[in-house]
Amino acid sequence: MNDVDRIIQHAEQHCKAHGARLTAKRKQVLTGLIQSNKALSAYELMDFCKEKYGESMPAMSVYRILEFLEEEHLVHKLNLASKYVACAHISCDHAHDVPQFLICRQCSKVKEISIKLSTVAELQASVEEAGYKLISPQLEMNCLCEECIAQAA
Repeated sequence: MNDVDRIIQHAEQHCKAHGARLTAKRKQVLTGLIQSNKALSAYELMDFCKEKYGESMPAMSVYRILEFLEEEHLVHKLNLASKYVACAHISCDHAHDVPQFLICRQCSKVKEISIKLSTVAELQASVEEAGYKLISPQLEMNCLCEECIAQAA
């Protein structure tokens, strides 16, 4: 069994434990995100499913699937890019800190790292001092990955 199959199997168990089902089409979309090293839009995922599985899925179906996967904490929506990535921790059975996403502005590769809860609490306090309410602690940072830096040198 390869890594993708293991991750999908774990995602299936996760959904089942929450009273949900990882249908064949949901698996296809999640597989596309897992196999990609970068964030993908719903339309890129439609193309992936068409090429890999010969299935045409309407955009609305892909968006509904992505919404389901996000609710199940299997994918993250990147607001800066309006794209999605598979959660780096699908196969883990323990709690994690708050995700932060490093997004390469050149090749769109995404790396998920964690921020300590204490750091998020400090940010939240600063936000509240400024008279705002923090809606989501998810951070997305525009970066350059090592490969793109090396190519530019």
